[in-house]
Amino acid sequence: MLNTVLIVPKLNPNTPTLMDGEVRLFKRKHSKVWQVAFTLDGRQVRVSSKKRIVKDAVTAAREIYLDYRFRQKNGLPLISKRFATYLAPLRKINWVVYAKQPFGGPEAVLAYLSRYTHRIAISNHRLISPDADVVAFKWKDYRIKSGDRMKAMRLHTSEFIRRFLIHVLPSGFHRIRHTGFLANGIRRNRIEMIRRLLDVDPVADLKTDDDHCADANEKEQACPKCGGVMIVVETFKRGQTPKPRAPPWEDAA
Repeated sequence: MLNTVLIVPKLNPNTPTLMDGEVRLFKRKHSKVWQVAFTLDGRQVRVSSKKRIVKDAVTAAREIYLDYRFRQKNGLPLISKRFATYLAPLRKINWVVYAKQPFGGPEAVLAYLSRYTHRIAISNHRLISPDADVVAFKWKDYRIKSGDRMKAMRLHTSEFIRRFLIHVLPSGFHRIRHTGFLANGIRRNRIEMIRRLLDVDPVADLKTDDDHCADANEKEQACPKCGGVMIVVETFKRGQTPKPRAPPWEDAA
């Protein structure tokens, strides 16, 4: 909890105050720049506002005080003079966030983002000739409005790997993060507790995605072309390349 009682000795009592008296402005002798004085967790802080007009100094003092409070509350280090000098021109910019309303609504935005949750940087069908020295791949030029927009690009292998790794998330980040009782760290214990409180028996047979795919393949499925029953000729795992075989004839039936 911050100490809001401010006792600053040797200051003129008529100096401007703000934030309910927590922050005071004063000028040093033979100085035209307003100084900011406040206490933070029992420690007295005096910072220059770098402003000569009192109206500008009040705005700067409020920002300085709130910034110090935020950093003290969250255990962050105070800004060094070098870093403050770097941020000074950025504070003078009136930043305006411009975000257009999506044409299709939030559902369209969610549908667009959901396509990239499990995608990688580049798919295999776009690779043309990868080798130890040069990687050639296809890319789409969206600047071309009509006609063939697919082009070929050749990059050195190290440069291709560098660009590929840009799409790899840093350690600690997840593309899909579950929260609440489905969080990875507490999911198992919380689900067991919820079932116990609801007096619901746990599901005995929990099948994985591969099991569901296998069950779906075992069922008879009608061919969309001829209407006949399709026969499973091969089962392969994810990432495994299937054996090449010729397509069926039109008059095979």
